[in-house]
Amino acid sequence: MNTVLFEAPAPGGSRPQHPGDPDFRPAPEPIVNAPWPVVALTVGIAVAYLIQSRFPLPLVSEAFAFSPALLLQGHAERLISSLFVHGNWAHALMNAAFVLAFGAPVARWYGPRLGGVVAFFLFYLLSGVLACLGFAAVHWGQDAALIGASGAASGLMGGAARLIGGQGRPGPMFSKAVTGMGGAWIAVNVIMAFTGGALIPGAGDAGVGWEAHLAGFAAGVLLIGPVGWLAGRR
Repeated sequence: MNTVLFEAPAPGGSRPQHPGDPDFRPAPEPIVNAPWPVVALTVGIAVAYLIQSRFPLPLVSEAFAFSPALLLQGHAERLISSLFVHGNWAHALMNAAFVLAFGAPVARWYGPRLGGVVAFFLFYLLSGVLACLGFAAVHWGQDAALIGASGAASGLMGGAARLIGGQGRPGPMFSKAVTGMGGAWIAVNVIMAFTGGALIPGAGDAGVGWEAHLAGFAAGVLLIGPVGWLAGRR
């Protein structure tokens, strides 16, 4: 037996609109369609730089920047603190845009519950820490300062690549999405390694921590699954 479904009239006596109606208007899409942890992290990067901009950059770098030399002196806290300071507005906003773009699929995979939110921020911080350690491995013992969330944002890119390759779940580590995005990211960073900050707005004479970018991407590819297990994702 076929069941006939009747629509209740909308408030005011009119029935709901359908795409076939002449006066149909689709509901407006939200300006930012990303999970709230991603939006919070994106806004946090901008707000942190707004506060930081009140102080001279050399003073900020001395207090928060990571360097392999400081790591050997026992300043492991710089692995975290360096992720929250940037060189200028262009640097901060570029990283915020990366986080917004690649953080959304990662946050959706981990889910909106407390465990998923904790997993998302843990994934971000671990990617950033491993990015700094990758930089330290190349510049072992040197007094080369590193600041910015680029390594952590690259981790989100790596995690997003795994999710794209698995159609919403962590796919193979060497799927087409991972190798394609990874290859493109390697090419971009090879160019930055030779040109320094010449191609980056506002970078001036500052170098680019391409080592952290690539290490962060690799960390994201590796960590997206294990951190998900902590959040109950299988």
